Amino acid sequence: MINVRFNSLDLVSKRQATPIKRPNEKISEYFGSHVFNDVSMREYLSEEAYLSVMSAIESGRKIDREVADQVAASMKAWAMNKGATHFTHWFQPLTGSTAEKHDSFFTPTKGGAGIENFNGDKLVQQEPDASSFPNGGIRNTFEARGYTAWDPSSPAFVMEIGSGKTLCIPTIFVSYTGEALDYKAPLLKSLHTLEKAALDVCHYFDKNVKKVTPTLGWEQEYFLVDAALYDARPDLALSGRTVFGQIGAKGQQLEDHYFGSIPERAYAYMLDLETECHKLGIPVSTRHNEVAPSQYECAPIFEDMNLAVDHNQLLMDLMDRVARRHNLRVLLHEKPYASVNGSGKHNNWSMGTDTGKNLLSPGKTPKTNLQFLAFFVNTIKAVNDNEELLRASIASAGNDHRLGANEAPPAIISIFIGSHLSKVLDAIEQKVSDKNFSEQDKLDLKMEIHNGIPDLLLDNTDRNRTSPFAFTGNKFEVRAVGSSANCAQPMTVLNTIVANQLKQFKKEVDAIIRKEGEKKDAAILRVIREYIIDSKRIIFEKDGYSIEWEKEAKKRGLSNNKTTPKALDAYVSEKSLKLFKDNNIFTEVEIEARHEILLEQYSKEVQIESRVLGELVYNYVLPTAIKYQNTLIENITGLQSAGIKGEGLKAQQDLLNKISEHINKAKKGVDEMIEERKKANKLDNERQKAAAYCDKVKPLFDTIRYSVEKLEFFVDNQEWPLPKYREMLFLR
Repeated sequence: MINVRFNSLDLVSKRQATPIKRPNEKISEYFGSHVFNDVSMREYLSEEAYLSVMSAIESGRKIDREVADQVAASMKAWAMNKGATHFTHWFQPLTGSTAEKHDSFFTPTKGGAGIENFNGDKLVQQEPDASSFPNGGIRNTFEARGYTAWDPSSPAFVMEIGSGKTLCIPTIFVSYTGEALDYKAPLLKSLHTLEKAALDVCHYFDKNVKKVTPTLGWEQEYFLVDAALYDARPDLALSGRTVFGQIGAKGQQLEDHYFGSIPERAYAYMLDLETECHKLGIPVSTRHNEVAPSQYECAPIFEDMNLAVDHNQLLMDLMDRVARRHNLRVLLHEKPYASVNGSGKHNNWSMGTDTGKNLLSPGKTPKTNLQFLAFFVNTIKAVNDNEELLRASIASAGNDHRLGANEAPPAIISIFIGSHLSKVLDAIEQKVSDKNFSEQDKLDLKMEIHNGIPDLLLDNTDRNRTSPFAFTGNKFEVRAVGSSANCAQPMTVLNTIVANQLKQFKKEVDAIIRKEGEKKDAAILRVIREYIIDSKRIIFEKDGYSIEWEKEAKKRGLSNNKTTPKALDAYVSEKSLKLFKDNNIFTEVEIEARHEILLEQYSKEVQIESRVLGELVYNYVLPTAIKYQNTLIENITGLQSAGIKGEGLKAQQDLLNKISEHINKAKKGVDEMIEERKKANKLDNERQKAAAYCDKVKPLFDTIRYSVEKLEFFVDNQEWPLPKYREMLFLR
């Protein structure tokens, strides 16, 4: 195995940046060229079909069979002009990745001939095997039927894989009995619910608003590692992270990587990735070095949320495909290396109207600022009342390694809004009269309150990297989402809790107006004041990493669910079940199934890490350490035969003792881990099994890791078989 490591390093030293050729120097010339977008639809569809599809996109109206046939024929013609020979329904099952089954356009005919065929039935619906995907017990293996159904609101696209091209049609995925088995279906429901609730509140301020669209801008962090080094680390290949590795002399402590000059190979990869993204209509616009060495980030312009989620899932697939062309591998695990920052995926969430207004952007008049405050404070109230559920939505085995590790937000959900807005909310609470409000009052540029509505500026918040949920000027940033996660999961929860809160807000405001004869704006302000008072516990402006905050959060009654099995319990609480059912997001069967799927996924991921850790210790670490141990014994024996004793043998004997000690500890730790894993595997209850893996198996990782890393430090570098951190992290 020694040769594998050094051969890999030799390959890395000879790598050159892969030349990149773009379709055109101007991105605008090829952006969306592989997407059946508005431009393509206008060219290929009849006016009737085009208007029907646009109506489906904008208002959710169904497309009838005759029009579906027209759309299918036009989509096929467009895709074949791009070189596509196959089509697939592209969906997002609960595996965390995307899924696709390719079918050919070609259909044989009599006489040995054939035609290319694609009709409305094939466009609208397909029947994949539902039992082979996670279903939480909804479907038995012998009840395999499930359906994918076309989502017209997300455009079809042509995916290039090598020399092949396939028409991909975004779809939802449901069981034969109608339960959602994917991330997209609940997301679409939550979007519809939020749009309706937000529109009702918007009409307090502007009757001309006809549509509210939730928007999302994600920021994707990732690591790059050379393919040869990746292949020489079975833990990276099998679990996505290194289960051990001696910390190098240099990591990120000099803070010289963040926003630094992008290494040439990484830069070539980024150019290639961006080209593929732009062809598929993914509006990536930002690239830079992140904090850790060999860590990077890309981010797009804001989009409608459904499309943004699809684009992020598509991006993660593209990242891997493109990396292989550059002899690189992408690491999307939240914590691939223990000694440096992990990776997240910040979800920037807001809502916009068809009149061009961002509902989370402060305005220039009392009326627009009152509207901003209504949506701003309702969001805070929603998170305050459902902080455990929001924490559950970002829970995963990978994210447990990262949350609260002095690099990412803690497991305690809190909201950062900045000192200026904190003062605004305090002033509203303390100074605004319940009965004396007029929307004609002018603003005071010094942020003094005039009957309730202060002057607000766009960039009146600072940033707090320790906050899991932060207001950043015209949006809320969910900073605690893991880098490998599907954005749909936390966004479905956020949409739902805010929609539910806006419904409650409207009920309370209408009741005050109806029962007390209060003017509308004064009633709105009264309810906002009550929400500010109710939600004080969730607002925190200081260091979220501090021990003091953990103690303070406990006093405030905030949860601190540090592990995934504990955090996931919030999904099936009585409160959450009622929330999801009342808003038509999940049935009780669906949410209980998801809870079981997430627990099972957690157990399997920890189980894989445990197995690869044990394999590496027994097959790589111990043989290498024992070999070096024998070398030391031979050395000591030789010195003794030469008459050297006492102090002359002290260094060698001390090193031998340390190596022997850590060989024994590493083996003992692995043996204990295997026994605990066997016990966990015998448990039938998924909650108990996940808890056993979390509380009994996983803690032994650190014990084993400590001894292995000591052995890596002590053993001759020429003997160590696995690539080291210093070799993987400083890719140029």
